[in-house]
Amino acid sequence: MAESPVLVDLDGAVATVTLNRPAVHNAFDEGMIAELIAVLGRLAADPAARCVVLRGAGKSFCAGADLGWMKRMAGFGEAENLADARGLAELMHLLDTLPKPTVALVHGAAYGGGVGLVACCDIAIADEGARFCLSEVRLGLIPAVIGPYVGGATGARAARRYFQTAEVFDAERARRLGLVHETAPAATLDAAADAVATALLKGAPGAQAAAKALVADVTDRPPAGLRDEMARRIAALRAGAEGREGVAAFLEKRKPGWRPG
Repeated sequence: MAESPVLVDLDGAVATVTLNRPAVHNAFDEGMIAELIAVLGRLAADPAARCVVLRGAGKSFCAGADLGWMKRMAGFGEAENLADARGLAELMHLLDTLPKPTVALVHGAAYGGGVGLVACCDIAIADEGARFCLSEVRLGLIPAVIGPYVGGATGARAARRYFQTAEVFDAERARRLGLVHETAPAATLDAAADAVATALLKGAPGAQAAAKALVADVTDRPPAGLRDEMARRIAALRAGAEGREGVAAFLEKRKPGWRPG
């Protein structure tokens, strides 16, 4: 039997959720998205879980979309892509609004949807060697579903740059942008997470859930209608000429038609 793409360990009041596809750098596919939705739903309803730590197995936190998943999406029409995009939108919304404190523990690569997971967590701590990238435009796509969360973390000015350039940036730049709260050497990353979890467990759970809802109520957060609109935008691009060419070029390891030279 294949191992689950998502592992859960409840140690006292701290639930550690581990993305468990290390062979593909914990890249998303429809199976992992569905499993994450199910796991987060269970943790939201479990009074024993006071804090959720999200991390990745192996060399990376999450490298974005899985190649096999991308191949399947490339063969789908707009309606099928829309249904798929709505699944990812549901995952991001569930993580963003989970009524428990959430901590992203980031190492290695956090690309594409992996950056979205980081932005949806309440607190993010990155290994000093972590790397971040919003690479969608190089595939003829946009970071639509994760865009409201990433833009909320970094601000519109930074989003304007990194959504368009698809530059890779390091953990210190991510901290300065507001995407992560602190960085730590790899050897002390777990200790940094433990310190944050210890602080979180000193708070009253009901008050923490209310405090999290307060932030959502007094700041600009994506409403339900915007989530669906973002899913529609990425579905249209996936099914469009640029999206098909960009994904095909990536899978075939060649330059897309719009690249010079």
